[in-house]
Amino acid sequence: MQPETANPETPLEFLHRHLESIFSRDWEGYRATTSTDLTLYEHFVTPHRQEGLAFHQFMIENSWATAGKPHHISVLEPKIQELAGGMVVVMTYTLMLSTVEDAGLKHRTHNETRVLERSGESWKVVHVHKSPGG
Repeated sequence: MQPETANPETPLEFLHRHLESIFSRDWEGYRATTSTDLTLYEHFVTPHRQEGLAFHQFMIENSWATAGKPHHISVLEPKIQELAGGMVVVMTYTLMLSTVEDAGLKHRTHNETRVLERSGESWKVVHVHKSPGG
């Protein structure tokens, strides 16, 4: 059963906050929304599983995703599955990242699965899996 809070943050609201921390270079925001024992697969970085936060700290602090350019995040066709009495959530969606480039807007997409676990009154991302978008 999910703990009661005055204004609980929905998994989708949490996801937007978590993603924005990545693309706006907010390391502290990312750390606050991500489990220290994170596991993830990112097809465009490496073909094997990554663990922990150190690699993402380097990536976020060096603005790998947007190169510091203005951006917009779109979460397309989100599906939320609650497990373990609402203590675990599996979210699947297509992420579209739009950035402002010298030649105009650039759009990139990939499919993502993020597993969230309830941690106190909030959520933590515990696993991420990314696949190429079509």
